[in-house]
Amino acid sequence: MASHSGQSQGSVVLVVSVLLVVCGSVRSTSSKENTTTPTTYFDVSSLNRSSFPAGFIFGTASASYQYEGAAREDGKGPSIWDYYSHKYPEKIKDGSNGDVANDQYHRYKEDVGIMKEMNLDGYRFSISWSRLLPNGKLSGGVNKKGIEYYNNLINELLAKGLKPFVTIFHWDLPQALEDEYGGFLSPDIVNHYRDFAELCFKEFGDRVKHWITLNEPWTYSNGGYANANLAPFRCSEWQKLNCTGGDSGTEPYLVAHHLILSHAAAVKLYKDKNVKIIQAYQKGLIGITLVSHWMVPYSDSKNDQNAALRALDFMFGWDFTITTASTTWFMDPLTYGDYPRSMRSLVGKRLPEFTKEESKLVKGSFDFLGLNYYTANYARHVFRSNNAGLGSYTTDARANQSSIDEFNDPKLTLEQALVDNQRIDYYRRHLYYLQKAIKSGVNVKGYFAWSLLDNFEWSSGYTVRFGINYVDYKHGLTRYPKSSAHWFKAFLKR
Repeated sequence: MASHSGQSQGSVVLVVSVLLVVCGSVRSTSSKENTTTPTTYFDVSSLNRSSFPAGFIFGTASASYQYEGAAREDGKGPSIWDYYSHKYPEKIKDGSNGDVANDQYHRYKEDVGIMKEMNLDGYRFSISWSRLLPNGKLSGGVNKKGIEYYNNLINELLAKGLKPFVTIFHWDLPQALEDEYGGFLSPDIVNHYRDFAELCFKEFGDRVKHWITLNEPWTYSNGGYANANLAPFRCSEWQKLNCTGGDSGTEPYLVAHHLILSHAAAVKLYKDKNVKIIQAYQKGLIGITLVSHWMVPYSDSKNDQNAALRALDFMFGWDFTITTASTTWFMDPLTYGDYPRSMRSLVGKRLPEFTKEESKLVKGSFDFLGLNYYTANYARHVFRSNNAGLGSYTTDARANQSSIDEFNDPKLTLEQALVDNQRIDYYRRHLYYLQKAIKSGVNVKGYFAWSLLDNFEWSSGYTVRFGINYVDYKHGLTRYPKSSAHWFKAFLKR
């Protein structure tokens, strides 16, 4: 973790997951490419595993719905992505879904073998809530076949010398809970999420030593309830985004609030000395993975500089200037037990309140922080309009965000698609600066690249390929290493 203003949260790990869109996609950037660092694609002599501290973890990451497939096999219940991708296929760019995805449910041994071949140290994956609890609740019964699958995956990883980093919730909420009370719109979700987390701790905690409660709660609350680009595709009707219903002025904040409380409840359970599965017994760590773009002021004006800080507050933030105490929608509660003052001022009564007990529960509820970062955005001040009464998370920050897009040709042959030198350059540059940050004293313990394989990319379907390894969706899901996979293998050679 980067410790600001002398603050520390014990032993904190910053798990960095990066994403590059190449081969039939759009890559977002915010400035001209930096040409001051080495760019020779396959040269690992000056930067490699040995350049990082001993014990530093290099891995890749995935998510259950994006990878597993087997949507209706072995007792799995439907998730909101199973339901909405079928009911509203027009919401997915190519009309696809994750019914089969990469079929990792059946091919996990092959995929773990790929990780081993690449000299990776760890694998971050998520557990499908509805694969373990088809109805979302313990009272609905535990699916033993689901338990068996994750036991097999974890055991295979350990047998090949890879450490499992497990995300408990990565957006695939059981549809049963969505139907019953609206999922994370209801406070009822907190207890059911805690029960799910407890089941995971009990079944897998003897071997899993790194738990991540939530992946990108900002993306889930914003995409699912403000912009309608993620399930359950809710937003205000006036936004004209073909939403399934909703209120963008209140629901994103309510969902985020319940996500934070769910996270804190799971952490308390894991650390509670009155529970058999206590943290000291399992000797594990528990944290959360957040996401943030860096925000660059559109101009040197004070208004645009403040807009960039507000945008960070509404996404991530955390003391980005010496003169401001701006922490974040999520980091402020986790650090101080309440939301940022800027959010309270701009959102008003639409922003939920923590009780004293909840504030105490949330504050400091992590052993480590994961940071997913992708790109940077320009931020420009937006003056309050006459339609201020139409509240929405998308406008509350009063900051317009934009980036520069570089189009990549989608019509590449397999041979062309495997040559992803641009991706290598991207990873190399990030690792170069990550190493510099570590040398400066930043406590970073691991780096997880997104992603091991091409996969179902939510509302983009299969139209973009983020994998280090290519998946041939037209010919039996055959995996092929891209140039970046060969580069990582050389980079990580011991």
